[in-house]
Amino acid sequence: MPRLDADHLLRPVQSGDGVALARAYTTNRAHLAAWEPFRDDAFFTAAWQERHAEQCLLDAETGRGYRFVIVSDDGEIRGRMNINNVVRGAFRSADVGYWVDRSRLHRGLARRGVDELVRFANEELSLHRLQAATLIDNTASQRVLAGAGFTEIGMAPQYLHIAGEWRDHLLFQRILG
Repeated sequence: MPRLDADHLLRPVQSGDGVALARAYTTNRAHLAAWEPFRDDAFFTAAWQERHAEQCLLDAETGRGYRFVIVSDDGEIRGRMNINNVVRGAFRSADVGYWVDRSRLHRGLARRGVDELVRFANEELSLHRLQAATLIDNTASQRVLAGAGFTEIGMAPQYLHIAGEWRDHLLFQRILG
């Protein structure tokens, strides 16, 4: 489990994470609302999050996705780092997504976490490419991606349904070793 700094490590989502994930999402509900799809109240429950954790394990087992949590030394989940939609064959590509607890912003956790996703995708998964998308006005996430070696490749109109509406996104990619 790589350390992201002196107080935080990155580890795969595991069975039993439901309560801690629900607590992390509930704590960050307002912070994440502008950047994520609309979430109904059930999403913020331990039961929903535990089912999601089990799905994360299945996705990793089948090679479809790899989900990680940022855990602080007090044992609390302080963010997520995800490799989603893994495609093999001639494409060998996946999508990257992430968020960091509002109380942990501006510490470099997102950048170091994305760096770890890049290393994992390259060395463990033998992928060729990672893609990420940000809302047009999410300059903080764009800086994280640029710092991790991603380059902007275009704009996708009405790309994802975020906060209740179809929103334009900037697309980024990183070609791996």
